[in-house]
Amino acid sequence: MTIRSFLFVPGDSERKIAKVTGGPADALILDLEDAVAQERLPVARAMVCDHLKAHPDRSRQQLWVRVNPLDTPLSLPDLAGVMAGAPDGIVLPKTDDGSAVVKLCHYLSALEAREGIEIGSTQILVVATETAKSLFHLDSYAGSSPRIYGLTWGAEDLAAALFATTNRTPDGEYEGPYKLARTLCLAGARAAGVEPVDTLLANFRDTPGLEAEALQARKVGFTGKIAIHPDQVEPINRAFTPDEAEVAYAKRVVEAFANATTGTVGMDGKMLDMPHLKQARHVLATAEKFAGR
Repeated sequence: MTIRSFLFVPGDSERKIAKVTGGPADALILDLEDAVAQERLPVARAMVCDHLKAHPDRSRQQLWVRVNPLDTPLSLPDLAGVMAGAPDGIVLPKTDDGSAVVKLCHYLSALEAREGIEIGSTQILVVATETAKSLFHLDSYAGSSPRIYGLTWGAEDLAAALFATTNRTPDGEYEGPYKLARTLCLAGARAAGVEPVDTLLANFRDTPGLEAEALQARKVGFTGKIAIHPDQVEPINRAFTPDEAEVAYAKRVVEAFANATTGTVGMDGKMLDMPHLKQARHVLATAEKFAGR
């Protein structure tokens, strides 16, 4: 299942979890890290595990859990506390390189065995750019684990790691270091053969800005985006689903090549070759994948 929208929800808020369960988000991220005070973690772990157990059918909406970083004493209790509910995946924050994934895989395999869960079935979404060191190792995830669903990046924690006062210019564009992190995340995910997932937009009231950012993300190769508010989900889903005009154009490109006797065709005053055909086929495959969702 390709996930267009990941929606963060605090793991210790029964009301907020109930509000978004069964909603339009392709996946919920039940958060045990930044959204939960440390003294509330035991409550949050139990609440998340109970919710996972109560919702075993994930065919429409997957349930993921963000745990605390592996270099803290909180992560293993997080995992031990929720794995009985068989989450679809674990969101792993603040990694430096692929070695963190290898370590998490060992934990997951042991806990899957303990809970009678199929070994290897729990996926991983890596937040791969939240430390300064991480920017030098985005290629290290290739081959690290078949559990990896995708890589995403984080601008807020990276700004803190770089001692920056902002990560955006006055006109709303990302500053250079964060554009670099985003590009390296995209390339690192594609190099690893996994999904690149764009980061969140913190200003959840800026719907036009979200729509523009999400559309641009899909155009450069991302397949989904993280949301921090329910109102962000529908615009994200629309942005990552090809519209009727795109599908119609892609069908024309495929048809033109089917009727061609050479490797290039002319259409609408442009010369098209094999990369254009691959792009058109990708658009049609994506549209078919999301039909009815």
